[in-house]
Amino acid sequence: MSEIAFDTLVDGKPIAIEVDGTPVCVVKVADEVFAVADTCTHSEASLSEGEVTGNKIECWLHGAEFDLKTGKALTPPATESLKTFNVERNGNQLTITN
Repeated sequence: MSEIAFDTLVDGKPIAIEVDGTPVCVVKVADEVFAVADTCTHSEASLSEGEVTGNKIECWLHGAEFDLKTGKALTPPATESLKTFNVERNGNQLTITN
């Protein structure tokens, strides 16, 4: 479990955190917050260094795109989906769990 404040997130700017020792990429898109595994399933690249467009994140290394809601790999070279994490919001406080 990890907790962060909603108002510390910048819309469309991913950040890296750890949830129970696992690297997680957290992204705010408008009023929604998504959390997916931070490591691209194609290579060992950190997705929190990638670009967000709508509800998609693009890996900076080879351009693979993933759906932030489902973790699904949308474009090659990635073919394997990302693990997603639960995000609960209580006011300004976000709790992210496996």
